[in-house]
Amino acid sequence: MDKIQILDLGGSIVAPEVIDTKFLQKMRNFLLSWLDEDEERRLILIIGGGAPARKYQTAFRETDSNSAEAELDWIGIMATRLNAQLMKAVMGSACQDPVVTDPTHIKSMKGRVLVAAGWKPGFSTDYDAVLLAENFKARTILNLSNIKKVYSADPNLDPDAIPLDSLSWEEYQQMCGHTWTPGKNTPFDPVATRKARDLKLKVIAADGRDLDNLKNIFYGLNFTGTVIGPE
Repeated sequence: MDKIQILDLGGSIVAPEVIDTKFLQKMRNFLLSWLDEDEERRLILIIGGGAPARKYQTAFRETDSNSAEAELDWIGIMATRLNAQLMKAVMGSACQDPVVTDPTHIKSMKGRVLVAAGWKPGFSTDYDAVLLAENFKARTILNLSNIKKVYSADPNLDPDAIPLDSLSWEEYQQMCGHTWTPGKNTPFDPVATRKARDLKLKVIAADGRDLDNLKNIFYGLNFTGTVIGPE
């Protein structure tokens, strides 16, 4: 795998309904041990909104039936920043930079870990991950959430949905659509999908809580997940 690993961490991994501090410790220990094996290795962690984003967006929707999308996005963005600040603290001295909130001009890091959060309305942190991959010349993004694979449809709604091992960007764009709405529940958001397709990046979607599987991805072994890549 690349010397720089881009981890697009869904908020469900960092901040589910109840924050699992033991899991965060285990993830930190694994990531730091991977870094320690090679002094040239670097990690970029982009953190999603998780349960805090959902709760506060739901509260706004309940108080305003005409909830403005930009306001909903900003609520979600602020949740990502809280989660990212937690993750920066968890990573300790390995992360020496402040949490990145504008990914467009960041091309270097002081420490060995860089933590980023949401930027502005119009897309999710997936798009921020793509921009950081472009800036740091990484070719792969690990999209880690609470699902093991991308499905042909939402398995909660369609009993015939099947897990997929691989997809082209064109196939995935047809599945996820072209329009972003705040809180949209797709493995990788439509705006990020267009940009990743243009850059010919590869995205590996996998279960972020399965650290054994994540280790296999890092070390190029067989893993469970979905590879989305250039046609």
